[in-house]
Formats: sequence, structure tokens, C-alpha cells
Amino acid sequence: MNILAIDAGNSRIKWGWADDSGWLRRAWIATADVSNIGNEWKDLPAPDRIVVANVAGARVRETITRALAGYMAVPLWVRGRDRQCGVKSSYTDPAQLGADRWAGLIAARKLYGNTGRACVVANAGTTMTVDALSSDGVFLGGVIVPGIELMRASLDAGTAQLRLGQGTFYFFPDNTEAAIISGAINALAGAIERMHGYM
Repeated sequence: MNILAIDAGNSRIKWGWADDSGWLRRAWIATADVSNIGNEWKDLPAPDRIVVANVAGARVRETITRALAGYMAVPLWVRGRDRQCGVKSSYTDPAQLGADRWAGLIAARKLYGNTGRACVVANAGTTMTVDALSSDGVFLGGVIVPGIELMRASLDAGTAQLRLGQGTFYFFPDNTEAAIISGAINALAGAIERMHGYM
């Protein structure tokens, strides 16, 4: 059996084609270029299953749907649910949870569910989400923070003296470019560490 897995995010559409032996091909395109997504898959064998997580909105969903129309397999569109695959949602409205977050929680449960330990699921992109999963598969809740580029862009747009440069991470930055990138990385790591500390 082979599967085409698609993760349509705000900045990129990531996809992979796999069979029972593992991933055979993986790639991505910018979400802004979604009209070209069909070209990405034209040389692939017909998938037996198609799974899609989309947080990029209705236009992207419609374009992906059209690109997949030639396949016999009916796409499974991931969406937040009350319960699925051993995970129970504690979200006030489970359908409001992003498909990417829900898929990540299910994957974590599949990978680590037999360990008897709780875990934190972090997903970094345009934004970073950090979600808590109990040892018995209950999604306790999570946070959403700006991703590294959004943090950097907000400093560039909202301050008079802080301009973006390349920057390198240091524990103790000694220049502005390093201070910006190091601050953003520390903020993201701190969100993960704090969520872990709550568990």
C-alpha cells in the first residue's frame, strides 16, 4: 500500500509519498504557489490512500482537491475531533483545533503511547504550537506563538533601531543580529520547556 500525505501550512505545502518500506519521496512548495501543486505529483504512481491536513484556508483546499481529482483514492481531510486513534480532545470546540496539531497529537500517541508517559508535541513553522498529551492520550491543551521569522519581522516592523540581519545563535550574544536570533530561539525553546514543566 502506498500513501500520499499532504500538510498544507500557511507558508509551505509539504508532501510525501510512502509505501510499506517508508518515505520514498518528500518535497514542498510555497503555499503561494499552490496552483502548481498538481505538477508535484504528476510522476507519482497512483496512491492507495491520500491524507491531507490543511490550515491554509478554503482556496488552498479547493486547489488541492482539483489536483487530486484524477486519483481513485478519496482524500481523507484531517480535522480536529472529540476522539480519534486513541486521542481524546479537551478543546472547548474540538473542531477548532488545527488539523496539523491534531495529526501531530495522533502521531505522538502512536509513537509513544505505550511508554506510559505524557509528552509535549511541538510543531514549528510560521507559528509554533506546543501541545500537551497526557499519558492516557488526553490532549490537555496547548499554546500558539509566533515562529522565528514572525518574531524577527515584528522587531523589524515595530522598532526604529532594530534591523534584521543574518545573526547567529549564542548563549551570550554580543551584537544586535545575534541578540535578535538568539532571543527568538530562546523564546521558542522557553515555550516548550514551560509546557513540559506544567506536565
